[in-house]
Amino acid sequence: MPPEDESSPLLPRPSSSLSTPTKRTESTMASSAIFWKVAAISGATAVGFGAFGAHGLKKRIADPAKLASWGTAAQYQLIHSVALLMASGNPVAASLFTAGMTMFSGSIYALTLNPDKFKFLGPVTPIGGVCLIAGWLVLAFGKRGGPPKFPRF
Repeated sequence: MPPEDESSPLLPRPSSSLSTPTKRTESTMASSAIFWKVAAISGATAVGFGAFGAHGLKKRIADPAKLASWGTAAQYQLIHSVALLMASGNPVAASLFTAGMTMFSGSIYALTLNPDKFKFLGPVTPIGGVCLIAGWLVLAFGKRGGPPKFPRF
């Protein structure tokens, strides 16, 4: 066996098959980039909806409970937009957060604006809440691969 010198690597070099991205990693990177964009857009709309609720909605709706519901929807959307950014590399958690924000916050927004027209969305709100909870549980008990890998654009 030849003697090792200081330039020899301590770990074996990866074979070319390991260093070439597979379709699965390319697919994961693409979905991560999509979830990243969805999260950023969701965060921006949450801030906009929150501002509208604090300023513009008061001219249209006088009920403090409805205004509080709107604020809750905006708050949950914003918090879960950040969670979606962090979970963008975990497609299951990211999908649950996306579905949960859409159903939970979206149904509250619609019900606040026009409860008669959107009455059918009442049962959607708790389903969205369950999706949000499930997203957190997937993060807690799912496969962990270290810190999130942010997509490159």
